[in-house]
This record gives sequence, C-alpha cells and structure tokens, in this order.
Amino acid sequence: MIDDFAARVLGWYDRSARVLPWRIAPNSGGVPDPYRIWLAEVMLQQTTVAAVAGYFARFTGRWPTVADLAAADDVDVMAAWAGLGYYARARNLLACARAVVADHGGRFPDSEAALRTLPGIGDYTAASVAAIAFGRPAVVIDANIERVIARHRLIETPLPMAKREIRAALEPLVPADRPGDFAQALMDLGATVCTPRSPACAICPLMADCRARGRADIERLPVKPPKKAKPHRHGLAHWIERDAQVWLVRRPGKGMLGGMRALPGGDWGDARPSESGIVSVDHGFTHFDLTLTLVRREAPPEAADAAAEGRWWPIADLDAAGLPTLYRKLTDKMLERDA
Repeated sequence: MIDDFAARVLGWYDRSARVLPWRIAPNSGGVPDPYRIWLAEVMLQQTTVAAVAGYFARFTGRWPTVADLAAADDVDVMAAWAGLGYYARARNLLACARAVVADHGGRFPDSEAALRTLPGIGDYTAASVAAIAFGRPAVVIDANIERVIARHRLIETPLPMAKREIRAALEPLVPADRPGDFAQALMDLGATVCTPRSPACAICPLMADCRARGRADIERLPVKPPKKAKPHRHGLAHWIERDAQVWLVRRPGKGMLGGMRALPGGDWGDARPSESGIVSVDHGFTHFDLTLTLVRREAPPEAADAAAEGRWWPIADLDAAGLPTLYRKLTDKMLERDA
C-alpha cells in the first residue's frame, strides 16, 4: 500500500536518520533554512557527504546567509570551493545567490517552478529544496533513491531510460505530510542500507515487498549503461619563480576550472608536449583524462606581470591560494621534488 510504504520509510528514518550539519532532525520541531538546504544540495552534486561536511561548515561560517554569499568576492568563493571539483557549481552558486537577493528580496522562492528559474538549479535541486525546505510534495530522485526504487520495483531498464519508470513508481508514494523527511529517508536508506555493494536487506524497512530481495544479481540494479572510453589529453603548466614566490593566474571565467587560480600554461590537447618537464600528474575529469606536465620558465618579472590577471604568491603559503585539485597535485609534487 502507498501509505504503508511511506509509513515504513518514515518510521525507519525517525529511528535511523543520519546526523548532518544541514539537516533538521526528524520530529525535533526545527525549521529548515532554505539557504543551508540549497547550499548543501549544490555541494553534494557528484560529491560525497564526507567530502562536503567540512566545506559546508567553512562556507556557512564565512557566509552565513544568502545575502552574505551574494556580496562575496568571486575569487574568495572560488578559492573556498577549491578541491570540491565541478567548479561550474561554484560559479552558479554565486549567480544564484545574487539572483535570490536581487530578484526575490533575499528569500528563496518556495515552489519547484520558481526555483528552477534560478541559475544553476535544475529539476533535482528544485525538487529537493521545495520538499525539504518548504514541505512541498515534490518527487526527489538522487542516485540513492534511484537505487532503492529500481530494486524495490525490480526495474531492469538500463539508465538513463529507467529514470522515467523510477519517477512513475515513486511519484504516487510521496506523502502529503513530511515530504522532505520522506525524501531524506530514502536518501539515507540508499546510502546506509540499500547500498551499491552488499546491501543490508535483512534490516531494510522495505524488505517484505522488495522484488529484488534475495536475487543473486541485486547489485546490478539499477542497470547502468556501458562506460564509454574517455579521451586522453595533454597540457603544460609553467613554474615561474622569484624571491620564494610563484606566478599564479586566474583562469577565464568560462570553461574548465573557470575563475580559479592556477599556474599559467597553454591549452590542453591530444598531442603530447614536445618538451620534457620537471614533474607531471594525471587527473580525471568527467569527460576526459589529462596529463599535465610542469615546465620551468625563467621569465623576467616584467614578462610575468604582463600576463592576464596574475599575481606573485608566496610558495610557503600556497595552501591559501585555493588552487583546484589538479594544480594542487602538481604544486605538491613540485615541492616534494625540491624538498
């Protein structure tokens, strides 16, 4: 029964909910802060809860309201985001905060449709914020929920085609009461019980009518399409040093790692660089893998100072530069070599 499904999930959540810094505990009487819910949901896209927790604490400590974030300097926000990856999210974060302040009086709209008009907010984030922050009966589907429903209903259609079936199965199950807790309960269930490997079916509140329970191939659900081979690209980065400082530039606002501080260098392409470097690192992006090679440049200060949006940065204080992971890996390797 529909009501029974939601009751079982919510009853389990009341006993087993994860304690998360952006979450209001079930039955605590607390009121969710839309800003914190939105910020967490953006950070959690393509990123684990464990990786996000520290960033969330630093962001909310430094920018406790959406108005504070809207007024922040772009470089500061991009530096604070460094290491979380998928840097377009940070650019959209600023654009969204500024739109909320400029167009909505500093308050997030409370409907899915209105939320979707904000920069960087797609269907999932709109549904999640609407349900968790405002109690709207939205259909929230992340990877964890996808897995729970695909297994419970034994949906064997491969993703992404299965998404329509999963949504159709979930939509009538969303309760009018506590839809936000219901969404978070399913997220927790997928994260802690109905896990990708070795699901703990014996303690699942949905085990009685789960169609995949007991199947030897339960771990293959939801069925994923075969992975495509990613192209491999190559690039050069330049180490320009003087007086215990290194020259850093700010990458263009659009494109890979847009708006982030980085070492200067050329474009990335298919061809291997002809010159040998000091060190190199391999790094994986969503759509391609990259080998980035570091070469030393003995450029005079006036040549370096002519580069776009650059500055000398103390080598001993590189941790504070907010370099993205790719360049952090490269500078770490360089400094280990010179140690």
